[in-house]
Amino acid sequence: MAKITKKRKAIIGKVDANKQYTLTDASKLVKDITYTKFDASVDLDIRLGVDPRKANQMVRGIVSLPHGTGKNKTVLVLCTPDKEAEAKEAGADHVGLDDYIAKIEQGWTDVDVIITMPTVMAKLGRLGKVLGPRNLMPNPKSGTVTMDIGKTVKEVKGGKIDFKVDKAGIIHTSIGKASFTPEKLYENAVELLVSISKLKPSSAKGTYMKSVCLSSTMSPGIIIDPKSIPGV
Repeated sequence: MAKITKKRKAIIGKVDANKQYTLTDASKLVKDITYTKFDASVDLDIRLGVDPRKANQMVRGIVSLPHGTGKNKTVLVLCTPDKEAEAKEAGADHVGLDDYIAKIEQGWTDVDVIITMPTVMAKLGRLGKVLGPRNLMPNPKSGTVTMDIGKTVKEVKGGKIDFKVDKAGIIHTSIGKASFTPEKLYENAVELLVSISKLKPSSAKGTYMKSVCLSSTMSPGIIIDPKSIPGV
């Protein structure tokens, strides 16, 4: 059995695993229990009372976090030549079409988000096996298939994220970095949780937001009382 270090014991001792914290307190506490040498990501795990196997209970959406994620996302835009200047001006890291499709077919996926146009989607069909498992395939529901290329690139660079419930009924996503102030973490969390709350399927019965857990990279989870979240 691995030995628990003194630092790890101190971190665990600061969190009561049987207590539900307010979102305000959790946003402060997550910073106190983060001791990584790098700027750790701060994540939310939301367990929903839905059955993702049923199409009418799938929860998926997009949200623009007011303070971004703290991560500089690498964006690839696959577009026709008339849209290339717009994409580059908006801050896209890679812009092109056939040359990048060829690279992806060879296994290149060194990007965080791929944005494309409806007229180009037919060319991307054969990339499903490469992009699908990495959650990189553009999708109209996530806002990454659009004619408004410039606006979308700016939104993604500015902190727009997409989320989707997994097979276990959980949404897991990053809402910032440990270097963020508690206020910024709180406001980002509220924006995400309110967005998820508004997407409750009419067919979902019982408690919708079953549990909410806040954590940072390598830290224990902090259980949040859903009643402390405004607008949820």
